Amino acid sequence: MLAGFAIDYFLSEKTLFSHPIILIGKLISSSEAFLRAKFVKKKSDEYFAGFLLAAFVIFITGSIAAMAAWAGALLGTAGTVAVSIYFAFRSMAPKSLYNESIKVYDRLVADDLDGARYNLSMIVGRDTEMLTRSEVAKAAIETIAESTSDGIGGPVFFFALAGPIGCTIYKAINTMDSMIGYKNEKYLRFGRVAAKLDDFVNYLPSRLTALIMIFAAYLLGYDYKNAARIFRRDRRAHASPNSAQTESVCAGALGLRLGGDATYGGIVTSKPTIGDFIYEPGPEHILQAERLMYLTSFLCCVVFSALAYLLAFYTGFSGR
Repeated sequence: MLAGFAIDYFLSEKTLFSHPIILIGKLISSSEAFLRAKFVKKKSDEYFAGFLLAAFVIFITGSIAAMAAWAGALLGTAGTVAVSIYFAFRSMAPKSLYNESIKVYDRLVADDLDGARYNLSMIVGRDTEMLTRSEVAKAAIETIAESTSDGIGGPVFFFALAGPIGCTIYKAINTMDSMIGYKNEKYLRFGRVAAKLDDFVNYLPSRLTALIMIFAAYLLGYDYKNAARIFRRDRRAHASPNSAQTESVCAGALGLRLGGDATYGGIVTSKPTIGDFIYEPGPEHILQAERLMYLTSFLCCVVFSALAYLLAFYTGFSGR
């Protein structure tokens, strides 16, 4: 995991073949088109079709990861290590998260609000055209905070638990949720299984990642006491049971009020706020959130590795 983290830090995300998430996304899209054409005759059929899609995608992605691990094992320890490092590198996304959020920061610092809005639109689902400078910064920080859990903490946790197979299945579930897990007319039924699976697999890692983030805030000299207080108070202030876990820690550590109403497709969606207003969100807070994300990512690798070793030691399971 630490080797994968280092590779992600020093190399471009486009290095070493096409990103597996792109391939998983294509698998989901093609499977959705096939299942809707063959199985969906009425709206109630969408539940079963969505279940079939989730089962198929998990089976295919898990099988590919298993075959890769098996092929690596044929080459001995070096092969196993090489395959494991590659999957660890591809499963976590701190560099990608940094690259996209720093574009928003750069445009804000350059007083290019339209450019900042455009770059923000690449990483959020909300409408960005009318956002103020502060709202753009706030939305970028929210994305960094939330993605620290499902983009880094979650895959690292499942890599520690079950190696390449575990992190690959996790990423498949997470990608399904991001593509079809919406509560709109098109996906309310079809994406229900994917959304519930994502809630389930993120339940424990999101909370562990939030606790690790509080410690990271302490190491960085941020307000870790307020981070812990806001975490206890606001960690459930979200429609998802997991999304506000790390977001609440980040809000408390930086002294910001995150969340609140947002506009999607011209429709205002009411959301609770997270944190207390101490500072007006600005570009400098994007940098602080990025530092918090990176240190949390590193600590997740260390802590989850240690937990995996302890589990193996006390259970006698070595993975062989």
